[in-house]
Amino acid sequence: MLTGKNIFVTGGAGFIGTTLIERLVAENRVTAYDNLTRNTLQSRPELAGHPNLKLVQGDVLDLAHLTAAMAGHDTAVHAAGIAGIDTVIKSPVRTMRVNMIGTANALEAAQAAGVSHRFVDFSTSEVFGSMAYRSSETDQTVSGSAGEARWTYAVSKLAGEHLAKAYHSEHGLPVVTVRPFNVYGPGQTGEGAMQIFIQRALRDEDINIYGDGTQIRAWCFVDDFVECLMHCLESPRAVGESFNIGNARAIMTTLGLAQMVCRVLNSKSKVLFKPALSADIALRIPSVDKAEELLGFKAQVDLDEGILRTAEYFRSL
Repeated sequence: MLTGKNIFVTGGAGFIGTTLIERLVAENRVTAYDNLTRNTLQSRPELAGHPNLKLVQGDVLDLAHLTAAMAGHDTAVHAAGIAGIDTVIKSPVRTMRVNMIGTANALEAAQAAGVSHRFVDFSTSEVFGSMAYRSSETDQTVSGSAGEARWTYAVSKLAGEHLAKAYHSEHGLPVVTVRPFNVYGPGQTGEGAMQIFIQRALRDEDINIYGDGTQIRAWCFVDDFVECLMHCLESPRAVGESFNIGNARAIMTTLGLAQMVCRVLNSKSKVLFKPALSADIALRIPSVDKAEELLGFKAQVDLDEGILRTAEYFRSL
């Protein structure tokens, strides 16, 4: 169990950042650094005014402010970034600046702060390209065609991975890289398919699928993801490593997911098909053997349970 640490979380008001802070704040001092574009933290009244939590509004592109805010922390989690295909299409320049320069700034700020316990960097499963079946951490990454929106995002995160590894090898920064595979759950905002499907199903509204619906994904409930993050923060074996974090059992086509959401929630929603927004991922299933072998982590929450727990959260809003 992690105790007595001073932990700095970029993107700390976001979906995953907030869920992680809930796990950390009782036994550690936590600073959430966020521009508050997406603010899940505000929906957690139990965290408001918590004596161990400090919220700093800021942008990871502001190196001076980020460095000053991170001073005095021994642990950092860099969860800030641009994500969501709609956002990437609208602003590819900002996507690449935030994901590349923002990560460079976070690493530099951590180096200046003397972060000694852990620096966890968030990458993405999309670095494995459009066909990824049981991809392991050492499999070849794919950058895709230049200028295509989806690969703009993937390559920006991959650049951050390389830089994080460089800070570890050259400066000894205790880096861990995580590659999330379709994380969903209570508090999710933005463009995630799962939360959109669930919210529309709860209102019996049409559910739109972009493309033919045959895309296959492995879906990971946020509590499982954060549990693995805790292992990454606690285990000395994690330092210098990268980990796929996902649930290799919770596999479903996009169409199957929409139908499952409707069935589990007893919804009258209709499923409609729309043209694809960009290049899509045909198959994305992780190998999670490394996380189990090195960290002792295995996802526990299956799709039915995850859908019900997520729906319960959105019903309560």
